[in-house]
Amino acid sequence: MDTLAELRTQFMLANAPLQRVVNTDGIRLRSAAVLMAFQQTDVGVELLLTQRPQHLKAHPGQIAFPGGKPEPQDDSIVDTALREAWEEVALAPSQVDVLGVLPQHNTLTGFSITPIVGIIDSPFTPILDAQEVSDSFTVPLSFLMADQHRHTLWLTRRNTPVPVTFIPYQQRLIWGATAAIIDTFCRQLTKI
Repeated sequence: MDTLAELRTQFMLANAPLQRVVNTDGIRLRSAAVLMAFQQTDVGVELLLTQRPQHLKAHPGQIAFPGGKPEPQDDSIVDTALREAWEEVALAPSQVDVLGVLPQHNTLTGFSITPIVGIIDSPFTPILDAQEVSDSFTVPLSFLMADQHRHTLWLTRRNTPVPVTFIPYQQRLIWGATAAIIDTFCRQLTKI
C-alpha cells in the first residue's frame, strides 16, 4: 500500500477482524480512544506514533498512539481521539479524515480502548506537549503490514493465557495495546 487512496479503499472494503479477546473479568474498564493517524510521505504511507515521557505514572516511556480518556466536552469517542491528538501533538481535527473505528481493545490495565482510523489530509509537523509526549515518529505501513515484524508472545496471568504483541522497529519496541491494535488493523487489511 503506497498511497493514502489505496489505504482508504482497502480499509473501506475490509470486514472487521476477529476481535482479540482478553479476559478482563473482575477489572473495572475505563473508556479511552486513540487515533491511528496515517500520512503520505516520500517513502509511502506512514503511521504516527508517540512516546510517553518517563515522568508519567501510567505506562511511562511506552510507545503509544495519540489518545486518552473522554472529557465532558467530547461529543463522541471520535471527538476524544481527535481532541487528544490536538493536545498531544497539535494535529488539528480539521486535518484528519476519519475512516472508521476498529473493535474495542480491552486491556489488563483496565482500559477499553476504541481505535479511530484516520488520514492526515494536509501537511503536518508535530508540536509536542512535553507533559504528555516525549517524542513522536512515524513507521511505514509497509513495514507494519509484513507479518514477520509483528510478534505475539503468550504469557500466563492469573492462570490465564494472555497474548502480548510486540513490534521491534529500529531502536524502539512497540508493544502491548499499541502493537495489538496495529496487528488488528493489519489483519483487517489483509482479510479482503
